[in-house]
Amino acid sequence: MSKVAQFLSAFVVGLMFFGAVAAAQSDDVWPKNFTCKFDAGTRGSFEAGKFTSATASPLSFEITDVDLDAQNAHLRTSGSEASGTLRIVRAINANHFLEVVPEGFLNLTTIYDDKNHDGEHPAVHSRHLGVLGQPLFSQYTGICRAKD
Repeated sequence: MSKVAQFLSAFVVGLMFFGAVAAAQSDDVWPKNFTCKFDAGTRGSFEAGKFTSATASPLSFEITDVDLDAQNAHLRTSGSEASGTLRIVRAINANHFLEVVPEGFLNLTTIYDDKNHDGEHPAVHSRHLGVLGQPLFSQYTGICRAKD
């Protein structure tokens, strides 16, 4: 077997292993509910032909009813009993929660594995939207805590 064929074989086996690990991450090991707080963030827009940015205000929300097998969850914001539907894209050591708002804009929250096993998951939240044709965006970093 040539070195290229050996490499490709090892690569395919590695992909299969990592795919199995990601698929093995079941609802049993991933929390069903999170409280997420993002204390640091940047917001920006595109005005007069250039991007501008500023510090964003803190943000918090809950992600509930996480169902990794069905790949969906719900988003709850403060002061709201209604919840938005989130789609889940599973990854190795993280899950991405995608919200498509009615106007077609996107919000994405990535929650990473709890490496310290303390119930705290590092997280990143990004928003991509526009108002009256003007691009607006923001990105936050914070922690999502497992909630009973």
